[in-house]
Amino acid sequence: MPKSERKTDPSETLDATDRALLAQLQIDATWSMDRLAKHAGISKTAAWNRVQKLQQEGVIQKQVAVLDADKIGLPETFFIAVKTNQHQKQWLMKFHKVIKRYPEIVEVHRLAGEVDYLMKVQVASTRDFDALYQELVSEIDLYSVTSSLSMEVLKHETALPI
Repeated sequence: MPKSERKTDPSETLDATDRALLAQLQIDATWSMDRLAKHAGISKTAAWNRVQKLQQEGVIQKQVAVLDADKIGLPETFFIAVKTNQHQKQWLMKFHKVIKRYPEIVEVHRLAGEVDYLMKVQVASTRDFDALYQELVSEIDLYSVTSSLSMEVLKHETALPI
């Protein structure tokens, strides 16, 4: 494909100002546009335009509140490692449909290596996890499933290194 037809990767066009805006928004997205502009050393209009562009390009996917799971009654974090012998498109579509129905499943990653999928589950209790686990394995054919309870979080960051 000729260079002129290639889509530009937004990460290739981020300058120091974009990176300053993004770094601060990852720490606290509630800052006013005026405060954010002063932090980045640009005008409020320029900051607003840059943030809008970063949103349109999908660099900023969404702005959310990060909750304390303990304080909202979901103190238990489990990880489920899944191996499957099903790799057909139909199975994968069903798997996606099933996992989307469970808000307790907060992350799912398809992996390279021995394990096919890793799921992060946030629940109130071991009993709640067991109920979810029983439903999950009854709904979709899984070759091997291993679960682990997180005993302590040593590091949890939502900010990406910019």
